[in-house]
Amino acid sequence: MAGKTEKLLMWENTRFLIVLKCCHSYIWKNYTRIRRNSCPNMKKIALQLALILAVVTVYGQSQPPKVQTYGLFMYSFTRFVQWPPEASEGDFEIAVLGESPIYTELKTMAERKKAGSRTIKVTKINSVAEFKKGQILYVSQDFTAKYADVAAKIGDSPVLIVTEQAAPGSKGCVNFVTNKEGRLAFELNQAAMAQHKLKASAELTRLAIAN
Repeated sequence: MAGKTEKLLMWENTRFLIVLKCCHSYIWKNYTRIRRNSCPNMKKIALQLALILAVVTVYGQSQPPKVQTYGLFMYSFTRFVQWPPEASEGDFEIAVLGESPIYTELKTMAERKKAGSRTIKVTKINSVAEFKKGQILYVSQDFTAKYADVAAKIGDSPVLIVTEQAAPGSKGCVNFVTNKEGRLAFELNQAAMAQHKLKASAELTRLAIAN
């Protein structure tokens, strides 16, 4: 009986993933048409579904744990943020400053995904001084209090600085927060984006919450 139950559960999980993969494929293939013809709310829903289905398809889980949701959003930044030409060649580099479980998640993502046609390279650094170059710098909560040092180091270079639960004055271009429903969300700092010569797509801007 136990063996039969396990086989049934395996079949249900496989069937569920097949449906998800089909939905994911349909959304990405038809995303341009949805974006062009749909109302703003439908555009936002389509992007949310595409992102959620992407992470579920990659990791094979129906509800991604929080750390995987971080990885999902980080990957969406590689797709929906535009870097200037001087930062658009070679490997796509992501640096994680400090200790964070997102580092392992991003390493897994980098093994399976690309930023367009670019290989994603993820490194961990233990101090701001170690940062040399990259497209994204993730600042762990342990370093939020030292954001002034981060800002001074990066200057106006085309680097997407990502912070987490940061206070006003210590927020990067993107700041992860918990929304009213208790779910992970993110804020976009448009002034900081412009300072770093970065441009968020309209879809990503609609997905962000007001800061």
